[in-house]
Amino acid sequence: MIDETLKLEMATEVLKKFLPAEMIDEALAEVNSELKKNSAPTKISAEEKISAPTKIFSASDRASVLVEALPYIQEFHGKTIVIKYGGNAMVNDELKASVMQDVALMKFVGINVVIVHGGGPEITDFLKKLGKETSFVSGLRVTDEETVEIAEMVLDGKINSEIVTLLNRRGLRAVGLSGKDADLIQAEKKLATVYEAGEKTKVDIGYVGKAKQVNIQIVNDLIGQGYVPVIAPIGVGEDGKSYNINADYVAADIAGALKAEKLLLLTDTEGVYKNFEDKTSFISTLKADDARKFIKEGIIGGGMIPKVEACLRALDRGTNKAYIIDGRLPHSIILELFTNSGIGTEVE
Repeated sequence: MIDETLKLEMATEVLKKFLPAEMIDEALAEVNSELKKNSAPTKISAEEKISAPTKIFSASDRASVLVEALPYIQEFHGKTIVIKYGGNAMVNDELKASVMQDVALMKFVGINVVIVHGGGPEITDFLKKLGKETSFVSGLRVTDEETVEIAEMVLDGKINSEIVTLLNRRGLRAVGLSGKDADLIQAEKKLATVYEAGEKTKVDIGYVGKAKQVNIQIVNDLIGQGYVPVIAPIGVGEDGKSYNINADYVAADIAGALKAEKLLLLTDTEGVYKNFEDKTSFISTLKADDARKFIKEGIIGGGMIPKVEACLRALDRGTNKAYIIDGRLPHSIILELFTNSGIGTEVE
C-alpha cells in the first residue's frame, strides 16, 4: 500500500508538471489543509469522486485520484483527442459546465482537443416553432432547403459561438469553425441506408451530406498555435450549397484526418446494447465485424447507427481508438480518459 506522504509527493509532482503555477498553489493549499485535519480516507466509487462535494475527500483520496490519472496524463500528453459533443450534455447546464471543465483540464495537461458539436434537439425545437415537422431515416434528419438554412443558423450562429465563449471563459483559446471555413469539409449528397428484411436500400433525404474531402490544414494550424478548434457540422458542395452533415460522421472524418489518438462520441445512453431492454446485454467492447453484422440485422438501429458507423469510419482512417460514452454522466470524458475502469463502449 502506498504511504500517504508518498502519495502526496507523487500528486505534487503531477501538479508541478502539468498545471499553471496559480492552480498548483491553490491545489497544494487544499491538500495541505486536508493533511492537517488528518481526515480518514473515504471509500467511494470513481463516479462519486467526480461528482461529490470536495469537502468529503481526505488528502489521500485526492492524491489517489491524481496517482491513478498520472500514467494516462503521460500517455496522452501531446496527443490529439476529438470529442463529438452532443445530446443532453449540450442542453443541461450542469453537464455543459462539466464538459467545459473536462476540456480545460485536458488542455492544461498538454492534450490537443478538437470539438465537433451537434445540435439536433435545438434544430428540432426551432423547426417546431416555425411549424415544420421533423422526420428521420436511419437516424438522419430529412432536410429540405429551408431546413438546411435553419440548421446552419442554429449550428454555426448560435451553438458554435456559445461553446467557444464557454471555453474562453475557462482560460482556453477556442476558435469556432464550420466546415465551410477554409474549405474544411467539401461535401456531397448522402443517401440514407435502410435495412429491411436483411436487404439494403438507399433513400434521398435532401440536403444531408457527407464529407467528400477534408482539408485539415486549418485545424492543424490552430492546434499548433494552442487553440481549441470547435467545428460545426456544415459542409459545402461543389455548387456552393450548404449540406447538413451528421456530427458523428464529421467527428469521425476529422479524427481520421488528424490521425487522432482517440475519438469520443458523447450520447444519451451508456453505450451499445445487444438488446436495449436488457441492461445485462451491454457491450463494453464491440468488434468491427460484429458492429456491421448488428447494423444489418437491426440489432443496432436508429440514432446508434451513425455513432457506430462513425467509430468504424474513424478507425479505418487512422484513429487509434473510438468510444461511445454516456454524456449524461458528469465528467464522463475524464472518467473515460483518466481512470482504470473507463466507461462506455469501445469499437475496435
